[in-house]
Amino acid sequence: MPLLIASTNEGKLREIGLLLRGLALPIRSLNDLPPTPEPDETGATFPENARIKAHAYAAASGLVTLAEDSGLAIDALGGRPGVHSARYPGATYPEKFANLWKELATHKRPWTSRYVCAIAVVSGGTGGVLFETVATVEGEIWNEARGTSGFGYDPVFYYPPYGKTFGEVGDEDKLAVAHRGQAIAGFRNWVEREGLPSMLDR
Repeated sequence: MPLLIASTNEGKLREIGLLLRGLALPIRSLNDLPPTPEPDETGATFPENARIKAHAYAAASGLVTLAEDSGLAIDALGGRPGVHSARYPGATYPEKFANLWKELATHKRPWTSRYVCAIAVVSGGTGGVLFETVATVEGEIWNEARGTSGFGYDPVFYYPPYGKTFGEVGDEDKLAVAHRGQAIAGFRNWVEREGLPSMLDR
């Protein structure tokens, strides 16, 4: 039985695929299934929304389902855009960047921030939560977009230890420290410790 990654986001799917590479676990995404109604992400936190999505898609598919909710929390904006990162004003990410800089213009730099990723894994049979974790990576919002790697807010998320934005580094360097890299690594370690048969039979 495959593991369902509850996403259609090609950037996220590519990163998760890289992080789970070599694991003897068939992987499917929402792109491989018939269209499924999206659940309302009514949670106030990343873990709540990850759980909502994992329960909904596990129930719809009957598969063990991994869902993640992730985004950007900026200190000067009181933690916004947070769970609304994907819905922050702007039809494109360059437009979102421009709106962020406009909001941040009255705040003193550095504009400290963090990426947050919460994942929840739910059984397709019982609907029980099998695994949950939250991971973060600290950085700053840069005052210009730099680099063409990654996706989302990566070109404006500056990571001080590298002296670069996530848009300027390759997959290996990004995933070694990034929020999603840490969270999926935790899941992978759990799978390897628990064993695939015991996980998929739950």
